[in-house]
Order: sequence, then structure tokens, then C-alpha cells
Amino acid sequence: MTPMLSRFPLPALIRMLDRQFAWVGVMSMMGLLSLATGCVRAVSNTPFPAPPVVLNASPDIHQLAAAVNRTDAIQQLSTNSAKVDVLSMPAVPKLNATVNVQREKRFRMKASVPIIMGAGIDLGSNENEFWFEVPDNMTQTLYYANHEQYARQLNRAILPVDPTWLIEAIGLARLDPATVLSGPVIRSDGLIEVRTSMQTPSGMYQRVVFIEPSAGYITNLFLYSPDGRQVAKSVASDHRFNETVNVVLPHRVKIELFPAAGPPLAMQLEVASYTVNQLLSGDPELFTMPTTTTTKVDLVQMAGIGSPGGFGSNASGAMGYSSATTGPIVPAAEAPWTRPPGLPGTAAAYSANAPTGPPLRGIRYE
Repeated sequence: MTPMLSRFPLPALIRMLDRQFAWVGVMSMMGLLSLATGCVRAVSNTPFPAPPVVLNASPDIHQLAAAVNRTDAIQQLSTNSAKVDVLSMPAVPKLNATVNVQREKRFRMKASVPIIMGAGIDLGSNENEFWFEVPDNMTQTLYYANHEQYARQLNRAILPVDPTWLIEAIGLARLDPATVLSGPVIRSDGLIEVRTSMQTPSGMYQRVVFIEPSAGYITNLFLYSPDGRQVAKSVASDHRFNETVNVVLPHRVKIELFPAAGPPLAMQLEVASYTVNQLLSGDPELFTMPTTTTTKVDLVQMAGIGSPGGFGSNASGAMGYSSATTGPIVPAAEAPWTRPPGLPGTAAAYSANAPTGPPLRGIRYE
């Protein structure tokens, strides 16, 4: 345990961390949401060209992958203003930020908040580590972690995914045909559903994606842990076609995370325009972790320290989620939802075709 944490007895430490978990998680999500969706400017009535039709009525998985993976053309995103709404913390006003992103794991965001909430926030990542510096009374505290070490403890971490995963979740996702477990299948709402696997140091994750059937971009994404818990979901809307790079990008994104330790987190990002394949910064240390902060906390050492009454590993009860051992992991009120048309058998029969894990279905999102 770091020197700062060792000064507190365990009960007091847990209470202190409970107060910090939501803010720390929200701030890290905020930076990643902003970096993945680019630049915000004043709202404009300028019409955007309709995205071209790139898929036929019954695309195979390789055609879907070619359409989705057009986002590979985006290697850099940069903005001087982005707006984030912290839905899980209603008292927090919308936040402004400057963001620079460079694939695969390089990003830097500096956010400004009202003076009553303290100093600014600095978030970043490079190939080895990620960090976020947040207000802590009259000082700043730097939270950090090594990507590889953090990935080994996702089941006990404050954030249930490596933060850089959020980049693909809200606009820069890829679809690898070699990882497909089930699909493609046409859903009752017309979207195309595909389920894939994601190998991590914490085990095999499963990912469900919904794809727009003509322009071929991802609208919804759901992530399940190796034990079957739903740990993350996103819904993207207000998609616009960027003619420069031939890519469709969302301009409104809602993300929810369900960590095993700590409360659920919900964010929404709205953008108006993007600066693509250009960094609006000449700082040679742009993607280097700050060294001036006196108080530092290693998130790997914090993993698993959370509220005993929080959203734990058994995702049932107050949140209304069914247990991984009792069937499809969906909100309890929506468990019987939808059967994909044009496919023999029930939705559960289709899902059971996957070689690993319990039957998984996408969740209807508002």
C-alpha cells in the first residue's frame, strides 16, 4: 500500500475511498470519452452529407468488418473544447476539456470545472501507463497504473475495463472476423448483431455489437466479463459522415460502467465537429505522466478496496440485473426481450451457439 493509504486504519480508508471512487472513475471516463470523440465547437445548422451505403441486405462477417474498420483511417484526434455530462453525478455541471489523441494508447486531456469544485483535471495515457490528476481538497492527487498490471485485476478494479478500451467503445471500434462467436444476425429493430471474444490477462471477455445495416457503423456495444457479468455498455447516436477520411463518427455517446468495486458510472458526451489526424499541441511531453504532484496513488494497489454495500461481483438486487448463473445477463425487467427475425429457433437458441460463456443477448437501450 502506498504511503498515503497506509496512514489510515482500514474502516476509515474504505470510507475515504468510497467518497473518491465515483469522482475518480468519472474523471477517467470523462477524459476517455472526450478523446474518443474529438472536437466540439458551437452548434451549427450546416448540413452533413449522408453516409454512403456500403452494405448489402445480407452482409457476411468480412463485409461487416471492412465497413466497421474504416475507422482505422483515424490515427489522431484533437480538440480545444469538448462537453461531458456526468449522468451518475447530477450535481456536477457539464465540463469543458482540451484533448489530444494518438493511437493506440496515447492521449492527454485537461479539463476545467467551476471554481467551487477545485483545480483542473489532467488525464493521460501512453504505451506503458495511464493517469488522472484530480482535485483533493486544496491539493492535487495523481492516480496512475501500468496498463498490463491493471488489466490483470479488472475484476477488482475501480474501472472494469482498461480506460483505453473506451476509445473503441464510442467510435473507434474494430471488428475482427477471427474473434466472432456468433452472428451476424438481423435484429428485430433492423440492426445487425455480432458477438465476439476479447482475450485479456483477466480472462476471456465477450462483446456484443450492434451495427447499422447500410452504412456499417457500430451503434451499441456491450461487454461481459469472464464470469458473465455485464461490465460496460455504450450507445452512440447523431452519427455524421466525415468525407475527408470516409468514416462515420458519433456526435452523442452514452457510456455506463459497472465495476465490481464501487458504484456504477454513467456519462454522456456531445460534440459538434472533429479535428482528425492532427494534434493541436506542440508539447514534446504531451503524452508523459506529470512528475510534480506530491500525492500519488497506484490504482493497482487500490484494486478491490471498495464499498461492501456497493455494486459487487454478484450483479443482482437493487440494480435489477440477473445473476450470471441464472441465464441471459439482461435487466430483469427486459429478460424476455426480442427474437431476431429470419433465424430459426429462439433468441436463446441462437445465443447458445457460442462455444464459451452463458447465453448473452444485447440489451435494449433507450
